[in-house]
Amino acid sequence: MKQLQRTSRLRTAAVGALTVCGALVLSACGSDDNSGGSGSETSKAAGNIGCDGEGKLLASGSSAQKNAMDVWTQTYQSACDTTQLNYKPTGSGAGIQEFLQGKTAFAGSDSALEPGEVAKSKKVCKGGQAIDLPMVGGPIAVTYNLDGVDDLVLDADTLAKIFDSKITKWNDPAIKKLNPDAKLPGTKIQAFHRSDESGTTDNFTKYLNTAAPASWKHEPAKAWAGKGGQGADGSSGIATNVKQNDGAIGYAELSYATGNDLNTVKLDTGAKEPVEATTGNASKAIADAKVVGQGKDLALELNYKTQADSAYPIVLATYEIVCDQGNKKETLAATKSFLKYTASEDGQRALAEKGYAPIPEEIITKVRSTIDGLK
Repeated sequence: MKQLQRTSRLRTAAVGALTVCGALVLSACGSDDNSGGSGSETSKAAGNIGCDGEGKLLASGSSAQKNAMDVWTQTYQSACDTTQLNYKPTGSGAGIQEFLQGKTAFAGSDSALEPGEVAKSKKVCKGGQAIDLPMVGGPIAVTYNLDGVDDLVLDADTLAKIFDSKITKWNDPAIKKLNPDAKLPGTKIQAFHRSDESGTTDNFTKYLNTAAPASWKHEPAKAWAGKGGQGADGSSGIATNVKQNDGAIGYAELSYATGNDLNTVKLDTGAKEPVEATTGNASKAIADAKVVGQGKDLALELNYKTQADSAYPIVLATYEIVCDQGNKKETLAATKSFLKYTASEDGQRALAEKGYAPIPEEIITKVRSTIDGLK
């Protein structure tokens, strides 16, 4: 019953909106959470889509936005049948590499492009370069499976030590101190991390490195650098392993936690009360983000150290990566129309119940304007 109530609270809190206005047909790649909203909502959104372009559109990258892509696919396909988009959730690192090799029309990444990647993109983007367009926001939930414990509080320092194998038992004094009323067993902690290069890992380790620098000495990166633990492929792999193993803990986007009925950790950030991983709480942290990209690039700087009440600091923004100029002529129209839809009010709103948080209005407005100018 507590689990059902918890899931209900998470879904109720998922009152965000993410939007765009465009068109293209995505080839759905099975989702961990297959619901796509009511038929009437899908029909209404589909009626606002302006279809453009034709043929196949290939894209790959972030698995964090897979559930978002599934929702967008369903709605787009109800409106447009001239273009087919095949999005493969291969992970941010792999997606960027395929884009830089000219294999895809756009890539999804949970981390902004690095300077070296921008330089390489100039070979693919003739006369231009790759840019970051923030399209999906949301919390990275710390999920766990511990028999008899359905309410758990941890802080950045304790999380850093758990994921670096410095805390190995659930009844460790540091965990007991944060959870004085919980009956913590002496179960061995099984910490799961991404085995593939992932923007989710990059954001999660940025949080650990920023909020607990004394305990997490590793530089943030897409590739996991912590000691010990077990690797799992993709966010779905993390969720599956946590669900199947008592004593397990991992990190994944909130949609994977709610879709698998997993418990999530509340964070002691220094605020008045521990903060739960919800889209509403993540929105409060994302709203504090600043655009730090140059020119048409809209890369964001997130505040992982926020102590504002109800602000959940482990968040990510997933970017769609395209060329500002030099996109392939045969896919440009379809790319623009699809991205217009994803950035539109309908596109953003469709994700509210999927565990995603809205991109703040002042930022998504810039995204829409930039998409209009893609060449």
